[in-house]
Amino acid sequence: MNILCENIRTLRKARGLTQKELAEKLDISDKTVSRWESGVQLPEASLIP
Repeated sequence: MNILCENIRTLRKARGLTQKELAEKLDISDKTVSRWESGVQLPEASLIP
């Protein structure tokens, strides 16, 4: 797993969010968040603040 995947998961959990809650805030699917955290897919640069 790469550092970006680990950071997404760590920061999401630190804020007490589920994958679904994070997905709703970003207007994406919870499956996309899952793919990011597992390293299958990386987020688009436009979604990273």
